[in-house]
Amino acid sequence: MLSTTRKRAALTAMAVAVATVLASCSTPPPPTPVVVAPPAPPPITLSSTIVERASAFRGYMQRAGAISPNFQDAAQIQSSLKVAVAYEPKQFLSGATSYAAILALQDPTFVASVRAFAADPTQRQQVINQLIADPAYAVGFKGSDTAAARIIDTLNGDGVKVYTAGKAVKQAAYDVQRSAWSKTTVLDRDGRLAYAKTMSATPALADSADVAALQQAWNGSAPLVAAPDAAPAAAPRSEPPPYKPLVIRGLAVAALAALGAAGDNNLATIDAVMAEPASAMCLNMAKLNLYQCLAVAKPHYEDVFCLGQHIMIDTGMCVIKASGAALPYEPPPPPKPTPAVTKKKPVAKKAGSAKKKS
Repeated sequence: MLSTTRKRAALTAMAVAVATVLASCSTPPPPTPVVVAPPAPPPITLSSTIVERASAFRGYMQRAGAISPNFQDAAQIQSSLKVAVAYEPKQFLSGATSYAAILALQDPTFVASVRAFAADPTQRQQVINQLIADPAYAVGFKGSDTAAARIIDTLNGDGVKVYTAGKAVKQAAYDVQRSAWSKTTVLDRDGRLAYAKTMSATPALADSADVAALQQAWNGSAPLVAAPDAAPAAAPRSEPPPYKPLVIRGLAVAALAALGAAGDNNLATIDAVMAEPASAMCLNMAKLNLYQCLAVAKPHYEDVFCLGQHIMIDTGMCVIKASGAALPYEPPPPPKPTPAVTKKKPVAKKAGSAKKKS
């Protein structure tokens, strides 16, 4: 009996030992996997230089569109000229495109469509490369039609305002001739031409309050408020392609901003995307015509003509064309009156002058 008990105890001890050895040799359970969250997409970025250029463009268009045709003296004409000549074509065009980008960033559908490609770093970089290589790639995003319409309507409205004000100023060049002072010769004609050329080569400054408003607009802090005298904004409309190059490049810059690739460190790339030679040629031609006009203008009323036609009308027309909108309708001039033709009465021959037949 005792022997049996000892055997059982020995077997139990052996079983425990074997179980312990086997337990030490078994594979431990795998650790609980750690779920790594995907990296957050980069925020929307837009260079402060782009915002300042947009503000300079907006400021000029508002000042030029506010020039009054009711000239009372020569000093008022020269003051208006100084306001109107103060833009450098390259910066002006860059400002228009920058403004277009900020307008496109106001379209939530367009921004959301672009932001969908920002989460995956590889996909994001591919889209960035496509936009840089071909800005028209931005037209493929959902919401580009309403974003483009917003750009076209806003730039066209600004251009028409300056154009219409220029038409009134041009008419004033004829109306003001009723005043004797308008026919006197402009003082320092060479000086005012030199001033026009200097200001045409000097980049305009942005307004700090307007820069702050545009800054809040592109980052979504506050909606973009139009000029105080602008018409109330209508519901977003759709404008199908094709678009003018300025509109396309504005959409491309907005798309790059939505991908976080339009910050201050990307400014050189953004400048390359915004380069648009066709509209630059229009503005350069307007400046050239202005210089030629001022070079030959002598009385004050001729300066008014130069101001209305070659600064305001021509510049407004360049902006309208760049937006892709139709130019304002110009009725054809009335036909010239046909001069009345009076038939001459035949002169009766004198009886004595007729030769007698033999």
